[in-house]
Amino acid sequence: IYSLCIEQHPLNICFRAPQASQTPTPTHLQNALFGMGNPLLDICAVVDKDFLDKYGLKPNDQILAEEKHKEMFEEIVKKFKVEYHAGGATQNSVKVAQWMIQEPHKVATFFGCIGKDKFGKILKEKAEEAHVDAHYYEQSQEPTGTCAACITGDNRSLIANLAAANCYKKEKHLDLAENWKLVEKAQVYYIAEAATFAREQGFETEDIEEIAKKAQSLPKENKKRQRIVVFTQGKEGTVMTKGDKVETFPVLEIDQSEMVDTNGAGDAFVGGFLSQLVQDKTFEQCIRAGHYAANVIIRHAGCTFPEKPDFH
Repeated sequence: IYSLCIEQHPLNICFRAPQASQTPTPTHLQNALFGMGNPLLDICAVVDKDFLDKYGLKPNDQILAEEKHKEMFEEIVKKFKVEYHAGGATQNSVKVAQWMIQEPHKVATFFGCIGKDKFGKILKEKAEEAHVDAHYYEQSQEPTGTCAACITGDNRSLIANLAAANCYKKEKHLDLAENWKLVEKAQVYYIAEAATFAREQGFETEDIEEIAKKAQSLPKENKKRQRIVVFTQGKEGTVMTKGDKVETFPVLEIDQSEMVDTNGAGDAFVGGFLSQLVQDKTFEQCIRAGHYAANVIIRHAGCTFPEKPDFH
């Protein structure tokens, strides 16, 4: 479950929507979207059973790397043909938003931490190829965060090593004048998603509509505008609350045989949603774009997509 909260107070929440009088033009869309999170270099390769066995990996799994996995990321590059992609949840989302918008480039600014190493260099290249304006804090203590996608047949075993992604220093990067200018330039902010939001808030319910209502009524710093809350539920409908109104929007249907990989669906929904929010479209249009982007991404391996979207 992904939760999206539309707010006015940047850097502590998920979104800040632009005022109606600030509707961005194509020219002004550059750097209008700001994302901040854990950047990972996705390393995808078709591997063999011996490789999985060597590192104690299940054919279809998602885990955080342990000490025994640290050498695996270098070995997979040396032993197999790999594909690299700029990854990590937030970076995936802003990458999808840029793909949905197409022009101008650099609609999205992204901040995160990487290492001063080979994988960091590749990650910067991949972010640039995606036309995301990535400004990484680079340090030498930890290597660039990576996520290996070990593919065997129809199975994907994902192993994430956050490493440098956990080393971001606000005072050494975010607080720098040239970086803070990019924060101030943005009109929409995406910082985090909350899968265990209800449990953390002590809502004592698993009903999605009830959770959405409770989230919508939480204390709010800016009293001038209401909070909008959106929950996705995989193949189930997407729930949105606006004031006292709760709406459910059905997702796009897809045949099971066309589904390749659902891991990037949530990130893609956020990216599609943001691509319209940053253009001051209606929330209904934002959700429709989110559903479209997710429907495209689950037809591909990883958070990847065709050259251009077909969204109208």
